Amino acid sequence: GGHARAVLARLAPGGHLLGLDVDPLELPRTEARLRAEGFGPDVFSARRMNFAGLPGLLPETGAFDVILADLGLSSMQIDNPARGFTFKADGPLDLRMNPNRGAPASALLAKRSEAELADLLLENADEPFAGPIAAALAASAEPVTRTRQLAALVASVLAEAGWDRRDPEVRASQQRTFQALRIAVNDEFGVLDAFLACLPRALRPGGRVAILTFHSGEDRRVKKAFQEGHRLGLYAAVADAPQRPSPAERRDNPRSAPAKLRWAVLR
Repeated sequence: GGHARAVLARLAPGGHLLGLDVDPLELPRTEARLRAEGFGPDVFSARRMNFAGLPGLLPETGAFDVILADLGLSSMQIDNPARGFTFKADGPLDLRMNPNRGAPASALLAKRSEAELADLLLENADEPFAGPIAAALAASAEPVTRTRQLAALVASVLAEAGWDRRDPEVRASQQRTFQALRIAVNDEFGVLDAFLACLPRALRPGGRVAILTFHSGEDRRVKKAFQEGHRLGLYAAVADAPQRPSPAERRDNPRSAPAKLRWAVLR
């Protein structure tokens, strides 16, 4: 709810923020926090839905003046071992944004071939050890169903390649592997492509969109969609380059380090 709180402070008087989130666990908690801070239904409403479903809202809401999309995980999601987004503590290898829908990452690993896993790691995370990690996953004697189990498998692959387990590259590969699986489990690229395609009709003339991405696969999609929209005359202006967090912000909030923000203005 951090971005929502900052936006709400700038909407008064007369503005209204509609917040969308697919997570059935964190959305009610976020709404309760904002209500407790005095943001009533007159200025803030929340819907549990994916932002790819934005076109379905337009008959009710009309086009928007501003759209902000934050594609990252929340700290609450990351810090809850039961969700499977972290390997700091052991938990089920789930990784679903909505744990009530679809299958967890452990089920995906059980169904994909070695070649499919290698492609997934490359496409979703640019993982340099995609082949060896996929081979180790396919050869695992036991199903990989726990977060630390997966992290240990990735560390063992890099150890065989000569990396010390304490080297930062080992942790980076672990994080990229989790990222690649999370993107696949939640169809994040498909959802993002659908969202980007509907943006021009979801904004009023002169309306603005800003999107925060956290890895290269997301940023490439946003960049290309905005540039193509500008070329076609849909957008009057787009960001020439992404904005990044300042050194002070990265120091105060290390999780902001990979963030990139790109914007566009509808013609």
